[in-house]
Amino acid sequence: MRYSLTSLLVNALAGHKGWKPQWRDAEPRDEYDVVIVGGGGHGLSTAYYLAREYGITDVAVLEKGWIGGGNVGRNTTIVRSNYLLPGNIPLYELSMKLWEGLERDFNYNAMVSQRGVLNLYHSDGQRDAYARRGNAMRIHGVDAELLDQDGVRRLYPFLNFDSARFPIQGGLLQRRGGTVRHDAVAWGYARGASDRGVDIVQNCEVTGFAISDGRVTGVQTTRGSIRANKVAIAVAGSSSRVAAMAGMRLPIESHVIQAFVSEGLKPIIPGVITFGAGHFYISQSDKGGLVFGGDIDGYNSYAQRGNLPVVEDVCEGGMALMPAIGRARILRNWGGLLDMSMDGSPIIDRTPTQGLYLNAGWCYGGFKATPGSGFVFAHLIARDAPHPAAVHLRLDRFRTGHLIDEKGQGAQPNLH
Repeated sequence: MRYSLTSLLVNALAGHKGWKPQWRDAEPRDEYDVVIVGGGGHGLSTAYYLAREYGITDVAVLEKGWIGGGNVGRNTTIVRSNYLLPGNIPLYELSMKLWEGLERDFNYNAMVSQRGVLNLYHSDGQRDAYARRGNAMRIHGVDAELLDQDGVRRLYPFLNFDSARFPIQGGLLQRRGGTVRHDAVAWGYARGASDRGVDIVQNCEVTGFAISDGRVTGVQTTRGSIRANKVAIAVAGSSSRVAAMAGMRLPIESHVIQAFVSEGLKPIIPGVITFGAGHFYISQSDKGGLVFGGDIDGYNSYAQRGNLPVVEDVCEGGMALMPAIGRARILRNWGGLLDMSMDGSPIIDRTPTQGLYLNAGWCYGGFKATPGSGFVFAHLIARDAPHPAAVHLRLDRFRTGHLIDEKGQGAQPNLH
């Protein structure tokens, strides 16, 4: 069914009894051309673009839980392409352009809202760093505006400019950035892939890989063995554990990152704001809840929950930025899993095992890269060559020294 005003009116008059499931909850078959391990945003978007761009529809997406139950439904919904380094900017800008046309592309309301992303600065050094970042963005054709204090005050007059511990001097603004409804992204890609013949298989955990003579031949799952010509791994924070089943040790670590939603409030924050004097970012959902978060928890974990010191740190950052939110009550919080790479940049590459492909190491950038990640990963799987926007995101860059040091905060090498 194609969604339109007509279909909405027809179903409204019929008591909304004519709607069908968004995608087929398929049973796994014995063999596929391509098996994608991981039914999150990156896995689903990869399947969608394999079918749409390359006509490869003999594809299964295997999800150990349910669609939308992982990181794609456990984030703060921010999308942006305000990166600094040439190895990252093309991919995130590709993703930004795909976000802009996504709802028309897969005929689903993902609630893409380009309300702007503003990174505040509080010192001369930060201003210079943001000026450099903005210049790098513009060189690559990405929009960026460096605002002084008056420019920020016109956008957000309620911020604590004068009596703050860290007075706001200005900010770097990307007007095309904003927010997207996270679970709708998963549902939209699942629907689009399923409509093109892809099997979406839920409650199907991969427990091992079948490898013969250096080539992958399939996977073992909790629902039986599945043969495949190609296998793609896109499992976010579980990347190390899944890759270990194939005999690989990845240069990443998994950490928890917490997110919070307040009670519903009247509109007070029109865009997305990040605090430059502490790791804190905030926006407001369409339901009125303040959606905010901060830094990763400082220990390795595979648990989707965090610890109280980070809760305290996030709340301190929010109070320092805008004390008015101090009276808002927290409605809920949760944790997502980040696979932190050594240089703060993702990995999209073939592995040493023939026919086995890896999409991992997204650090803080996983959700915002969902369309671009799937687009370039599908290119890699279909053509066995990297997409131009991902040519630097190689797995062996940590061995050869060709790092993309956007923000190194993951696994550190043991030199002993």
